[in-house]
Amino acid sequence: LPPKPLLVAAPREAGEYPVLLFLHGYLAVNSFYSQLFQHVASHGFIVVGPQLYTISGPDTTEEINAAAAVIDWLATGLPSTLPPGVRADLTKVSVSGHSRGGKVAFALALGRAKAKLALPLVALVAVDPVDGMGVGKQTPPPVLTGRTTSLHVGVPAMVIGTGLGELPRGPLLPPCAPRGVSHAAFFDELDRAAPACHLVARDYGHTDMMDDDTPGARGMLTRTVCRSGGARAPMRRFVAGATVAFLNKWVAGDAAAMDGIRTRPDQAPVALSVVEFRDEKAIEDLQAPARQPTQAGTKVEGRSLMTEG
Repeated sequence: LPPKPLLVAAPREAGEYPVLLFLHGYLAVNSFYSQLFQHVASHGFIVVGPQLYTISGPDTTEEINAAAAVIDWLATGLPSTLPPGVRADLTKVSVSGHSRGGKVAFALALGRAKAKLALPLVALVAVDPVDGMGVGKQTPPPVLTGRTTSLHVGVPAMVIGTGLGELPRGPLLPPCAPRGVSHAAFFDELDRAAPACHLVARDYGHTDMMDDDTPGARGMLTRTVCRSGGARAPMRRFVAGATVAFLNKWVAGDAAAMDGIRTRPDQAPVALSVVEFRDEKAIEDLQAPARQPTQAGTKVEGRSLMTEG
C-alpha cells in the first residue's frame, strides 16, 4: 500500500512513460485536480497525486516527508496501479504542486525532506506556489529566503502564477497568494544554475485550474475564498498544456511546444501578463547531448485512465 492515498492518471496505451508527482494545495483534495491530471496523462505521462493530509496546521514538515515517502514507494508500489503494458520510467520523475503544495514541491527539490530521495527529480513545476500569509508570516519551515537567486533546486523549473491570486476576494478576506510569498518571489529566488521560466495568467485566480465541480465544503471554499476569473476550463487547459510543454522539453527532449509558448504567447488559451525565460539557451547547449526524444513525448490525447489507491 502507498504511504498516502493516491489518485493516479496514466495513458491506456502500452509503453514506458515519465512520472509526475502532483501535490495538492492547502486543505484541498487531490480529486479536485482530476481533470488536470487526465489532461497531462493523455499526453504521455503518469500523474501521481497523493492526499498528503486531511487536516493540517501551518507547519509543512510532515507534508514534505510524506511526499518524499511517496516518491520512495514508487519503485515497488506504482506498477500495481497501472494499466496492463503501461510502465513507469523512474529515471524521469518530476514534481509539481499547487499553492502550499508548490512550496512542498520546492522543498523536495531543495533536499529538505528528512531522508534523501530514493529517486532523483528531473524537473519542477510550481503552480501559483505560496509560502505563508505574507512576508514575515511564512509557514514553517520557510522556503523563501528574501534573497534573489538563493534557491538551488538543481533541475529545470517552471513557475506558473495567477494575476488575481494576489488580490483579495473581498474586504474581509486575505489574498490566497499574497504578494511577496507567491509565484514572483519563488521565480526571483531561483538561482541561475538551471533553466527556468515564469508564466502568469493575467485574468485568472488561485484555484481556477481545479475541476469544474469541486464538491463538499472544501470544494465550496475553492470558489468562495479566492478571487476567480470565472470559467475554469481555459486556465486548466493552460496549466496542463504548459506543464506538458515544459516536461516534453526537459524530460522527453521535445522542445517544439515550449518554444511555441516562448515565441507566440498570444496563442495560449489565457492572456499572459508575464512570459519570462532565464538562462535557458546556455544551459540547454551544455545539456543537449544528454537529452534525446523518447516515446514519452508522443501525444495520446484523450486516452488516459484514472485509478485510486
